[in-house]
Amino acid sequence: MTLSSSASVKFIFATILLDSVGLGLIIPILPDLIRRFSSDPVFISQYYGYFISSYALIQFLASPVLGSISDRFGRRPVLLTSLFGAGADYLVMAYAPNLAILFIGRIISGLTGASHTVASAYMADISDDSNRSANFGMIGAAFGIGFIIGPLLGGLLATIGPHACFIAAAAMNLANFLFGLFVLPESLAPEKRRHIELTRLNPFASLSIAFKSSAILPLIWVFVVFVFAGQVHPSTWTLYTQAKFGWDALHVGISFAVVGLAIAFVQGGLTRILIPKMGESRALFYGLVVNALSFAGFAFAPYGWVMYVVLVPSALAGIAGPAIQSMISREVPANEQGELQGTLMSLASLTAAIGPIVYTSLFAHFTSSEAPVQFPGAPYLGAAVIVLVSILILIQSRGLKSLIK
Repeated sequence: MTLSSSASVKFIFATILLDSVGLGLIIPILPDLIRRFSSDPVFISQYYGYFISSYALIQFLASPVLGSISDRFGRRPVLLTSLFGAGADYLVMAYAPNLAILFIGRIISGLTGASHTVASAYMADISDDSNRSANFGMIGAAFGIGFIIGPLLGGLLATIGPHACFIAAAAMNLANFLFGLFVLPESLAPEKRRHIELTRLNPFASLSIAFKSSAILPLIWVFVVFVFAGQVHPSTWTLYTQAKFGWDALHVGISFAVVGLAIAFVQGGLTRILIPKMGESRALFYGLVVNALSFAGFAFAPYGWVMYVVLVPSALAGIAGPAIQSMISREVPANEQGELQGTLMSLASLTAAIGPIVYTSLFAHFTSSEAPVQFPGAPYLGAAVIVLVSILILIQSRGLKSLIK
């Protein structure tokens, strides 16, 4: 069985794309799904956070396990099992008779979505020095495109019915499974496979690098706090805009697509211009400042259209992410870069697991009848304060003058 490298790359692109679509697909419609089983606003808000958090947590825990299994038995069986499992799981969630089954389905989605790690390993297997960067760039592009398509598709299909988006996701995953089943070759030769080592199954092992060097510790904390603050968007955007502005699933999906496009424009284009001109430290500092102000703007936005206005500076604040990653990378030797990037991804995964619970709990409290004041923008104001903490850490470690000169 043979398949051109180009077709293999396209298959991996489609797999990552579908993982990302699944991640964003249910964000606009999840509150409506939970309302099928409860009418309590506090319950809905909290379980919305649990659903998003569980997906990220399972991915964090499962990624090293699936990666090690693929090192032992090959990439193909793990990828195909994940795609089939995802397709079946979406069908289960579409017709879940109760909240427990829906919750279990979301956990399984996180498990199958962890195949991102195996897909990346497959891409590494079929790449060489002439195309490695381009191939891995396609993985990043697939994830970004999928997160734009996912919420938008979810919002559009929600106009048909609550089951439609899940059925569509199931059909796409099962179609990709069939494609891979008949034409995808194995990329890892038997002689290159290795036995499973228990130490490699520990998802917390890679975090140890964060405590090895005092030189990068402040920057890593800036990174963690900044990424944690950013979790407010996927955690509460839907709840907030529906509660305050009365947006429906379609409007939420469109707004998420606009957010994704704005971020892609900044990350893919403007960062290459702004960061070299400003310098990494200044870009990080001003990016964080704009980020804090943007979150405050979202928190106090009086009308829905103001959210779109605030999106402009919010997207520009995205220069802080590449700047901090570059600054951390400069402090680590070349032979430790892989370990460093793994650590940063693990830390980001943990924030994606913890952040939704924190922000949806804030939203639930400040929109409940027991709240001292009704303030649905509380999660965004909380995120603004969290970014201020990262600014203080940065000033403490670098000095204010060096950041603004």
